[in-house]
Amino acid sequence: MVTRGQLEPSPAERRAQEQIARRLAEIGLVLPGSVSSRRSRCGNPGCICHVDETRQHGPYLTWTRKFENKTLTRALSAEQIERYQPWFDEHRRLRQLTKDLEVTPESAQAG
Repeated sequence: MVTRGQLEPSPAERRAQEQIARRLAEIGLVLPGSVSSRRSRCGNPGCICHVDETRQHGPYLTWTRKFENKTLTRALSAEQIERYQPWFDEHRRLRQLTKDLEVTPESAQAG
């Protein structure tokens, strides 16, 4: 019995939910955050990096995420990025799948 305010998913919605649940079960380790790469000029005014923008120092790779209401930023090597990239990809996949499970206000009112 459906009570007031409680919605039952349609058969198509139920199938989509089951498919998402199967895909969620396949997810491995996840690592939230973002990776960025930057180049910069040094403090030596005679360095080529001040004359030629294409000769700036770097790239410097950083990983940033929120943890316990604080922003954490860590420098990573190219090897670390390569090792952690599958975890970053899995986190992005996890976020997309959970977003796909969310009920939109429009679909909730259509029921």
